[in-house]
Parts: sequence; structure tokens; C-alpha cells
Amino acid sequence: MSLTVHRTPPLIEVEDLQVRFGAQAQPTLKGISFQLDRGECLALVGESGSGKSVSARTLAGLTGVGAQVQARRLAFAGHDLRQFDERTWRSIRGAQIGFVMQDALGALDPLRPVGKEIAEPLQLHTGLTRAEREARVIELLRAVGVPAPELRARQYPYQLSGGLRQRALIASAIACNPRLLIADEPTTALDATVQAQVLTLLETLRGDSTAMLIVSHDLAVVSRLANRVAVMHNGVIVEQGSVEQVLHDPQHPYTQYLLQAGRAVHFQRKPAAPRAPLAAVAPAAGPHPPPLLRVRNLSKAFKGPDGQLRTVVNAVSLSLQRGKTLGIVGESGSGKTTLTRMILGLETPDQGDIELKGQPWLRLSEAQRCGLRRSIQVVFQDPLSSFDPRYSVQRVLFEALQVAGHKRADWPARAAELLGLVRLDSALLGRRPIELSGGQRQRIAIARALAAGPQILVCDEPVSALDVSVQAQILELLTDLKQRLGLACLFISHDLGVINHVSDDVLVMKDGVAVEAGSVRAVFDHPQHPYTQALLDAIPHLESGRRLAFEFLKLAI
Repeated sequence: MSLTVHRTPPLIEVEDLQVRFGAQAQPTLKGISFQLDRGECLALVGESGSGKSVSARTLAGLTGVGAQVQARRLAFAGHDLRQFDERTWRSIRGAQIGFVMQDALGALDPLRPVGKEIAEPLQLHTGLTRAEREARVIELLRAVGVPAPELRARQYPYQLSGGLRQRALIASAIACNPRLLIADEPTTALDATVQAQVLTLLETLRGDSTAMLIVSHDLAVVSRLANRVAVMHNGVIVEQGSVEQVLHDPQHPYTQYLLQAGRAVHFQRKPAAPRAPLAAVAPAAGPHPPPLLRVRNLSKAFKGPDGQLRTVVNAVSLSLQRGKTLGIVGESGSGKTTLTRMILGLETPDQGDIELKGQPWLRLSEAQRCGLRRSIQVVFQDPLSSFDPRYSVQRVLFEALQVAGHKRADWPARAAELLGLVRLDSALLGRRPIELSGGQRQRIAIARALAAGPQILVCDEPVSALDVSVQAQILELLTDLKQRLGLACLFISHDLGVINHVSDDVLVMKDGVAVEAGSVRAVFDHPQHPYTQALLDAIPHLESGRRLAFEFLKLAI
């Protein structure tokens, strides 16, 4: 007698999936195929424009109006997704399919507290009472590592740091324990320690009946979470297999290229230096010329929704020399952004002093600041949000040149020169930022910042939203510009690999306090403070059954 074995069908079945936008357009997805079993995690990796986010959004019914989706097979739990109407999608999206988008600020409703946002899927898809929903919201926020969850649930997205917003978005996506969790760059905005917490959380969520589709450019994250990897390039899956095979024995040249780009950013070795014990948090004074920027004992407090005053920056000091890069690292909510806003003159400190080029920045009138402000410019994390969507690249640069005081007759030549500095062709001048790739937009943002001829460039997470290959290009560009133009850089990042790559010195912040500072080599090789040690210990690295020659940053440095 023979026994018949009934195999459980895959949770997700995709065969020859094609997606195009517009009747005459070339397809964005050109016939991709993969399966995803319950309890399994598949990672989609590739550069911007490769089609990985379109693949993820298709499985959640979010390709948008006008998208044309064709496939031989496109199924979720045996149900043909091609037959779903919008009402059916609404019934399973949030309940059975959770989606974590990369842009938390754009995904969260700016007009309601994040607690209401997280409670919405519970209200739509469960029978919990209001009190039970509120308790579940606090439980979810605590589970994804949000400090003071009762307070944060009452705050609006704009009142939270990027990392806290991302954690709130993850909490919303997992609220109903979905069978499929789709996460598009779920840890991009998170620092190492919180990233470790979220990765642990995601690992626990992947039970016997739950599957995950992860879109990520972070190969260490992929190594930790995924069972299998599909590498995408120009709308095609060029390589697919187990994590062990794809990340540690890649066969396709494009996969090899991605790994090489990752090593260029995160695995680069620098000569080690012995570490003397730190006597103070601020960098020690030496026989240097006066710094371009000096911050002394800067503090700032804000009132929370409960009316209580909370100190977010507490007596922080730093200095920045010409031609040097100071990296500032710390968890979301550590005070990095508030410190940066005070340095830029966008927030007024409660106490402390700032000197910019030897002048008392805080005591100057706004008219006096205006001329000095040109010497310090900023590159934001999300350049698209900082551009007027109606403006062409030319108009973006012309506006910056006008503010900088350049003559109108010189604008065209100077705009072309700025594009040349950031290695872009002047043919892009007629394009709008939304028509450009993420890397091109970030280069335009850098070009705009350079229009004023600054001596200090403040870079606030300038590569966190970019693929690893584009990260390497932008970081190499910033290093080149610093050398060619003599720029000093204040570089804010949660990514210690990036800080290691670009910085001369580093300042570590926790709970508004600068807990450690010094040369990047001294701090990373011989961390003194337990928090710095925890940051370094939390960095994920590429793993396999054996120890690899190119582990992540904590072994590479």
C-alpha cells in the first residue's frame, strides 16, 4: 500500500509576473517568478529601479491606478490575487497581509497621533473593545522598542524622530498578526541597537503560519532574517537561492558587484590606533587653528503632550576643524536632530553657546546671520521632500544661486558647474526631481547645498535611504568634495559602517548627552562607555555556518 503525501501549497505563488505603468511603457517587472512558504522569509535585494518595491506592492494590491498586472499565477493562500477587487483587498490588507513601507513619515497620517494609527487595523479587523485596543497599542509600541510608549502613542508623527516613526509603522503592520508581512526596508532609519531589537522582533514573528517578504539593501539584515534571497536587476531576478549560496558564493556578476559595494562601505579597514582613556567627552584641544564650529554646553528642553518639560539635549560640546568630518551617532531620540537644528539656527537653545567661524552665532541678529548662514549648508535625509515638486532641477539650482547672491547672468554656467561637481550631466537640468533616481536626487541636494560656497556641510542621514551600491558612490563623492573644496562636514548617521567610512572623529549621544568622543579609530577600536560598546556589539554582520573573512564592521575595524 502506498501513502499519499499532501504537500501544503505555498502561501505566495508568483509565476511570470509582469507589471507595467502606461500602455506604451516598457514593463517594470519582466516576468519574475518565486514562491514563499509559511514560516519562510524571502529577501528581495537590488538597486533602486530594479523592481523589488513594485514586486512587494503588487502582493499587497498597491501598484496604483493604471498599473497593468499580468501573470500566469499570482496567488495568496491559494486565492487568485488577479481576481481581487478593492473591497477584497481592504478586507485582507492589515488583517492577513501587513505592509511596512520605507517612508514612515509619508505613510503615517500627519493629522492624528500614532496611537490612533496603530489602533486602526485593530478597529477594522478585530472585535477588541476600545480599552483593549489602547492596551494592545501600548504593548505593540513596547514590543518594537519605543521608549515611553504611553507618551509616544499620544504624539503626532512630526513630533517623533525618523526611527520612532518607523517603529510605530512596524507596530501598525503587525497589530493583527498577519499571515504575510511585507517589509520594504524595515530597518533603514534605525540605529544599530534598535535595529537589533526590531530584527529580533521580526524573527519571533516568523512562526509556522507566517511568512515574510523583505525588501532591503542591507545585506547583513538579509543574512540574519532571510532563508532565501532573490537578486533583482532591471525588473528581472538574476539570481535566486539560499542565503548561504547567494551571499557567500554568488554566481551572477551583478550579485558579486552588490557584495563588493557593501564591502566598500562597511568592511573597509583603517589602521588601528592605541586608545588612551578619555578625560572628557569633548575632543581634546591641541595645536590646531581655531575651529570653524565650536559648540559649548548646548541644552534644549521641550514640553510633551502631558505638559512636562523634557530635556532632549543636555550640555553637549563639540568642535569641527576645517577639512575634517565629525560623525554624530546615537539612537533615535538621542538628541542628534535637535542638536543639528540648533547648530543650523533652526532652534534656539535654552543654554550654551555656538561659535561659527569665530563669531557668536546665537547672539547675532537675523540680518547678521544671513551672510554667515551661507557658510553652513545642509543635505537632508529625504531630498525629494525638500524639493518643490513643481521645480525642475534647473530651477532648484537657480533658486539656490539667487539666495547665494550670484548674478542672474552667471546662473546657467554655475548650475552646470555644480552638476559637474556632483558628477551629473547637465542634460538633467530640465528634469524634475521625481523623475530622478534616489542617488541622483541626493546628488542634486548636495549640488544645491554647494551653491552658496559653504565651508561646513551638515549631512543628516544622507545615504540611509539609498541602496548599498549608491551609498558607496555618494560617500565617495562626499570624500572627494571635502578634499577638493576643503569642506568640513558634520555627518549625522545611525549607520556605524558609514561613520567609519567617512569620519575623522565621532561623537556618541545617548538620551541627549554626549557620552563619548574622540577619533573614529580610537572610539571604535577601544570604546570606553558601555553604550558605545553596546552600539558596536549590536551591528549585524553577514553570517554563515563558518566565520567569514569579511564580517561586518565590528570585525572589519
